Amino acid sequence: MSSPSPAAFAIATFLLLTAASTAAQTRPAAPDARNVADTYFGVVVPDPYRYMENVKDAEVAAWIKAEADYTKAVLGKIPGRDMLLAEITKRGDAVAARVFDVQVVGRRVYYQKRLANENIPKLYVREGFAGKERLLVDPERTVTPDGKHSSLDYYAPSPDNKYLAYGISPAGSEASVLRVLTIATGKETGDVIDRAQYASPSWLPDHRLVYSRLQKLADNAPVTDKYQNQRVFVHTLGEDPDRDTPLFGPGVSPVAKVAASELSFAFNPPGSRYMIALAVNGVQREFRVYVAPIAAMNGANTPWVMAVDNADDVTDLAVQGDTLFLMTHKNAPRFLVVRTPLSNPDFAHAEIVVPAGEAVITGIAAASDGLYVRKMNGGNSEFHRLARNGTAPMQISLPFVGDLEGLTTDPRQPGAVFNLGGWTRFGGYYAYDPKVGKVADTRLQPQGKYDNPSDLVATEVRAKAPDGTLIPLSIVHRKGLPLDGSNPTIVYGYGAYGISQRPFFRPTWLPWFDRGGVLAVAHVRGGGEFGQEWHKAGFQATKPNTWRDAIACAEWLVAHKYTSPAQMSIMGGSAGGIFVGRAITERPELFGAAVDQVPVSDTVRAEFSANGVPNIPEFGTVKTEDGFKALYAMSPYHWVRDGVPYPAVLLTTGFNDPRVDAWQAAKMAARLAAASTSGKPILLRVDYDAGHGFGSTKKQVYEERADTFAFLFWQSGRREP
Repeated sequence: MSSPSPAAFAIATFLLLTAASTAAQTRPAAPDARNVADTYFGVVVPDPYRYMENVKDAEVAAWIKAEADYTKAVLGKIPGRDMLLAEITKRGDAVAARVFDVQVVGRRVYYQKRLANENIPKLYVREGFAGKERLLVDPERTVTPDGKHSSLDYYAPSPDNKYLAYGISPAGSEASVLRVLTIATGKETGDVIDRAQYASPSWLPDHRLVYSRLQKLADNAPVTDKYQNQRVFVHTLGEDPDRDTPLFGPGVSPVAKVAASELSFAFNPPGSRYMIALAVNGVQREFRVYVAPIAAMNGANTPWVMAVDNADDVTDLAVQGDTLFLMTHKNAPRFLVVRTPLSNPDFAHAEIVVPAGEAVITGIAAASDGLYVRKMNGGNSEFHRLARNGTAPMQISLPFVGDLEGLTTDPRQPGAVFNLGGWTRFGGYYAYDPKVGKVADTRLQPQGKYDNPSDLVATEVRAKAPDGTLIPLSIVHRKGLPLDGSNPTIVYGYGAYGISQRPFFRPTWLPWFDRGGVLAVAHVRGGGEFGQEWHKAGFQATKPNTWRDAIACAEWLVAHKYTSPAQMSIMGGSAGGIFVGRAITERPELFGAAVDQVPVSDTVRAEFSANGVPNIPEFGTVKTEDGFKALYAMSPYHWVRDGVPYPAVLLTTGFNDPRVDAWQAAKMAARLAAASTSGKPILLRVDYDAGHGFGSTKKQVYEERADTFAFLFWQSGRREP
């Protein structure tokens, strides 16, 4: 697509702005800014929209609804928006089905699948990869009283494939209700357990169900109590779950001390004689591990032995019979793997079986033939296998260079199954057979017409941050892209929890690339691209590196003429709201637009929300001076300044979001709209049938993508057909 002249650019922008604004309803009245402030360690922190944190208040609810209606009208009238939606739908539905969330249990293969003509994924099972599939769980059969959709959050087959435990929640809320069915018949057993948001169900050999359950809250309980005192219970099918025996968690065991703020989980790995229990401090990656023989299980009197403490820096584990494998970054920032016997676990003297190296170890899984190890090297995956009782891991050749995820094994049988994709191809599920030493396509995932486009290219470069650190930047676009500074470009990133931005491709992005759009993924600090050191370099007090790395990447793109500030946008979601929000508040002139998805926008107040306490390990607490200083520095809402010409901003939220409350986006939208002098739109997009994005329908995803692309093309001045 040829770039417009400056005059054409101005005319197109005017026409697009006029078309959208005149067709839309009147802008809702600006909300009141109220004189509210807090003082933290001598620093006065204004919070003019504090009252918006009560989204149930009639005034607040009415304003959010008015903003949602206004935004829907504006986005819906952008020229070309409907054409973009049609193209996104065409590209997304060109494949017969999308498959994900694969589990292998014995000879059975379980997976979620959504057909091209369906809106919600369903759970299927088949005997082997070539077997005939059978529908097990259809979330569309679960209808809420208000007509909102339901979705499958998790599932766990019993090791003998007799029963299936699964969680269903409404409207993207993740508020799962745990149910059980008999796999052979598909009939429900009648077991129904609520408060099962993060149940992580597991089965014992005698078909008792082990699961985690949130505490029952009083009507007047503070919202911050929601995730406190989660406990593990043992359930016998057919019995009242409210009488289930507690096994592990806060106040349960005299020998396994678990704090009220820690999340508790337990499971029995197939083929092992031991129970494994985890105490997890919210989102902290490192956790404690306790073990006990199944034969010795006795409720609160279970003889738990601590195998791993938090200070051992373990972030993943796998079990092969009576052997415990641990992935740790202790004295190894790019991780290593050790093993120790479950009969007498001893981390201090554990044997190193996969030493640290240049590549970052990102995951492990045990099979009967050995341990499978996933690594990341320069953004792409390596796959290794340590043969049972072997002395050195062997690298497995992959079908193509890309990202390996969804690694699944059954510890009782050989081989591994995984998903493999890249920046320019969708990929699919592959299986490694140790008998022949090769990887083969399982054909679970059909290949669509647009799944492997030949004219997309991906380039890896490095941008220099202000402190001299080189920040990886992955750039995807159509071949032959002119480097004349005119290309609409999205700088995308995250930068939190040690989560890496790994290669991905979705055919629904093709309408962006078809129009000359560029996707530039910034691998900023706070992520895990280079292991623990990279994570900690964008963590609490060092968090400014996250958005300054983003700014450095944006400046690199301008300097190398991929784009210009007027054509460039920045996008991210959830904790990526810090990546977006602080980039535009620190360098508003560098971006023409921003898309802030389900964003963390007010980090100072976040810990007073339901999901705030679990996130303290990542971001800190205002209850300490150092914690407050770090949170205040990274809080986008508090760095919006009056009289500044901010970029156009599209903020999105799901009203049922259990992870980042909808008020975060609402407060940021109100503050930006009151402060900005650019005349560019500040829009708040609200989906009342969605949450954080998990469990959203195909239609919801397509609609939001069309709105996003239309908004960004509009703000870049492109007249869409």
